[in-house]
Amino acid sequence: MSAAALPPSALLSPSAGSDEPRIVPPTPPPTDLTEDFEHLFAQLRTYLKPEDVDQIAAACHFSANAHRGQFRSSGEPYISHPLAVAETLAYWRLDPQALIAALLHDVMEDTTITKAQIAQDFGKVAADLVDGVSKLDRLENQSYAEAQAENFRKMLLAMAQDVRVILIKLADRLHNMRTLDAVRPDKRRRIARETLDIYAPIANRLGLNTLFCELQELAFRYLYPLRYRVLTKAVRGARGNRREVVGKILAAIKERLPACHIDAEVTWREKHLYGIYRKMRDKHLSFSQVLDIYGFRIIVADTPACYLALGALHGLYKPLPGKFKDYIAIPKANGYQSLHTTLIGPYGMPVEFQIRTRQMHHIADSGVASHWLYKDERALSELQRTTHQWLQSLIELQTASVDSAEFLEHVKVDLFPGEVYVFTPAGKILSLRRGASAVDFAYAVHTDIGNCCIACRINQENMPLRTELRNGDRVEIITAPNAAPNPNWLSFVKSGKARAQIRHFLKTKQQEESAALGKHLLAQALSGLGHRLEELGSAAWQRFLKAFSGKTQREVLTDIGLGKRLPAIVARRLLSGSVVDGPVAQGAGAIRVKGSGDLAIQLAHCCRPIPGDPLVGVIRAGQGLIVHTHDCPALRGGKAGHKEWVDVEWDADVTGPFEVLVRVVAQNAPGVLARLAVTIAEHDANIANVRMDEDEGATTALYFTLQVRDRVHLARILRNLRRLPAVTRITRLKENSPHHN
Repeated sequence: MSAAALPPSALLSPSAGSDEPRIVPPTPPPTDLTEDFEHLFAQLRTYLKPEDVDQIAAACHFSANAHRGQFRSSGEPYISHPLAVAETLAYWRLDPQALIAALLHDVMEDTTITKAQIAQDFGKVAADLVDGVSKLDRLENQSYAEAQAENFRKMLLAMAQDVRVILIKLADRLHNMRTLDAVRPDKRRRIARETLDIYAPIANRLGLNTLFCELQELAFRYLYPLRYRVLTKAVRGARGNRREVVGKILAAIKERLPACHIDAEVTWREKHLYGIYRKMRDKHLSFSQVLDIYGFRIIVADTPACYLALGALHGLYKPLPGKFKDYIAIPKANGYQSLHTTLIGPYGMPVEFQIRTRQMHHIADSGVASHWLYKDERALSELQRTTHQWLQSLIELQTASVDSAEFLEHVKVDLFPGEVYVFTPAGKILSLRRGASAVDFAYAVHTDIGNCCIACRINQENMPLRTELRNGDRVEIITAPNAAPNPNWLSFVKSGKARAQIRHFLKTKQQEESAALGKHLLAQALSGLGHRLEELGSAAWQRFLKAFSGKTQREVLTDIGLGKRLPAIVARRLLSGSVVDGPVAQGAGAIRVKGSGDLAIQLAHCCRPIPGDPLVGVIRAGQGLIVHTHDCPALRGGKAGHKEWVDVEWDADVTGPFEVLVRVVAQNAPGVLARLAVTIAEHDANIANVRMDEDEGATTALYFTLQVRDRVHLARILRNLRRLPAVTRITRLKENSPHHN
């Protein structure tokens, strides 16, 4: 008799130092868990080989011994939890390594068992899966939020290498949610919020529809218990009133489909409570106004029958305009396929119908896990390809994110399903989040295209990059070799990939420019002490880095450029204890400002300097070098009010445009604003913004934000504005914002 045929109490255990399991005298499981053991192994024997079941039995015994004496909050023996997780994976028909990892997924966290022991007894694959699911040790000075973000990052990156990691974690979270009553209220709410924000969307993204709905429902129950109870009572009360309608619809469908020679299985269900709640919240409806509480599902033999059934239903009831979606021709990003239509049923009640084949139904239920259930690669190739692309995008987000919290933020953005389908010039369909722009599209095609995009054509028309895309748009991105992401893009991009890559590019560029600025500032400080930066040897830097920072030389220079370190102090510490020979330097010269594109050098918003204005610079902690005009009102204290005063001047190759604020007092008469705008445009200047005072007197003050090349350009514009008869006074303002830099 094989070990697979043994009763649950006759479990197997691997022998130390051997890859083969051996039969050992097992400890019988507690009486109340016998049924769980029986049910799990009955499932496993339906699709696994006997030797695989033997190995899983060994892992079961190993886990039972490791967790001996441990109990859950509910009072059950801890082994009941790994068994429940393994049972969910068995329902998905996962492979032996995943099931072994499910049974052992908590031993590294809760016992003294190490990854090396698991690898020795059950193989490297199972050990890697367990390690991917296990949490990191929390650091001493780390907050709970930081530790949790780091754990999520570890799990998601492990998932990118092997999707079975997240399948085990989702099964783990499902059982934890089903048994959440035993947990204290504050922890219950935190786990429910995590589930709603992270785990349910991941289940949806992987096509695990049944799991997705149950996680949402359970999270809603524990996060908003009062709302859950009220809605449960309302739905229960509405059943009696609408049972007659449901019966009528079922009878009509079962009569119509056979008459059209369509063999179909027809079922109906109530909408999930969380779906009803979300509709009430988003559309500001009362429960009585949510009419489509019931949905019908029609499962047919093949794809042509789906469209025949759709035609039969549209002949039976009138369709609601704009409520038909063909997810068969254009599947969702998670591989989901079905026809959705909403019809006006008896008594004017809207009813949703889903029409799909049996195979589509299984994929909708099991998502990527259906890979182990169905071996037809042709049917699943598109699902596997899109899932692989999403998993690889996690690695891209990781490289573009500075810390775990930022990485998690980008992942959360991408977890919400794409609702806009657009076409590339080659006819390929891309799924994007609703509200996505042409920049999101560019980054979805490729990171390099996003970084270099300068314009776009949507449906053959030139459009701004911030244009919101609509279903069916054909998008073409225009790129330039030397183009770079614009910080303003962050105000409208929707996808996590676009946001992460833009931030990564800007941070990298800022660090490079800050390091160059820091080097210049340090050279100035050293010249004031009679030394040159080039005279410092590696010994002086090593002594400084070891004693004061532990950072690299580049990081120190970047900190100086960002204002986090004072160059004078760094210079003195570098020179302390060192003998530097050589003549006294003549100074490093003034820092040159090339334009508004410098990320390490910021033009002050208070005085808005433009080329031709005399400049002064001030180092501000965390902001770097802020450049003001020499007469800026924000610097009334002069050098005495600022410790780090820096000499700056305009570069010979300065590039614009530059914004300047101008106040124009003009007669309050028709057509004055138009004449002012025409005059400004005639002199090749752009109006970025215009506003006016609300006074209703004979004159009105207008405030123009103009984009000009330099001071000469501005003077020419102002001179021609003064010539207009309606203009009484013009002033360039240098104190327009309450937020001075």
